[in-house]
Amino acid sequence: MAPQDQSRKSGIAARLLDWYDAHHRELPWRVAPPKLARGERPDPYRVWLSEIMLQQTTVEAVKSYFTAFVARWPTVGALAAASNDDIMKAWAGLGYYSRARNLKACADLVAAQGGTFPDTEEGLRALPGIGPYTAAAIASIAFDRPAAVVDGNVERVISRLYRIETPLPQAKAEIRALVGQLLPPNRPGDFAQATMDLGATICTPRRPKCMLCPLREDCDALSAGDPELYPVKLAKPEKPLRRGAAFVAVRADGAVLLRKRPEKGLLGGMSEVPTTGWTARQDGETSPDAAPFPSQWERSGQITHVFTHFSLELDIYRTSFDGNTPQDHFWSGPDALHGEALPTVMKKAIEAAIPGATKRKKE
Repeated sequence: MAPQDQSRKSGIAARLLDWYDAHHRELPWRVAPPKLARGERPDPYRVWLSEIMLQQTTVEAVKSYFTAFVARWPTVGALAAASNDDIMKAWAGLGYYSRARNLKACADLVAAQGGTFPDTEEGLRALPGIGPYTAAAIASIAFDRPAAVVDGNVERVISRLYRIETPLPQAKAEIRALVGQLLPPNRPGDFAQATMDLGATICTPRRPKCMLCPLREDCDALSAGDPELYPVKLAKPEKPLRRGAAFVAVRADGAVLLRKRPEKGLLGGMSEVPTTGWTARQDGETSPDAAPFPSQWERSGQITHVFTHFSLELDIYRTSFDGNTPQDHFWSGPDALHGEALPTVMKKAIEAAIPGATKRKKE
């Protein structure tokens, strides 16, 4: 590496860390620079939990879930001792439910191995639910390992800083290599968080606040005139639309009929009202004739929900029912429904038939 290149890279890291010291976000799982200066160290359990929750989910959406989880299960051992059902219920609404199943599997394994997380990327990647990005983030933030942490915010910062013309996702390897070159010999965990914070608060996808950016003098995209052109992305294919029906049966006492989805597959292990056999690849029946049992089904409208790879339209039907409980179904009373492991799409279906049913009742 030429001396001027090394000087530029060192300057970028130093300016970014100075900015982070003054402008870091206060996050419930983070040990910010002032606390680090006082000797407080990140808890690998909290770092791991936050990184799993943050996979494909926004910081704002995660905050309340993270706080609730650590209040209920403050250590990895406590989480390992929890039941799958309790974890799925606590996760309900956060989405990408395979993460919750992997969370439990990982906690079980770490607890069985003494309750200590591995402190290397290689060791962390051997755990359930931890891929390359998550392993790098935990190693860097929890253990200050010099790992290249690259999320969407970092991709945007580096793509603009170096004006990378290669479109994503093809540019990922190039971006990761550049992050590795920028890593300072000390404070790699803070560097990772600083880059993510810069992308989240300054180097935003639309209307970036370039005049407030500590790296504006280094930014090739800004020098070229239009940072918003980066990162370059290929056009996404249009999501297919799937259709189906959901059936909300209500007992005289207000209880709603639910069943548990298979452990594997979409929304695995979560609770749902009975639905027809829609999947990401095929439509389900939309007629009340496809209900799980005969009754006076009345249409309550239609809801839409967007999954990662497809969109879904469900026709919602409601009935009053006090017959025998169908096999593999159960009733959830009006005071318990809000605490069931209901994914967002099922909450929408129930709300279409019984407005307010899934909300926590006021004391």
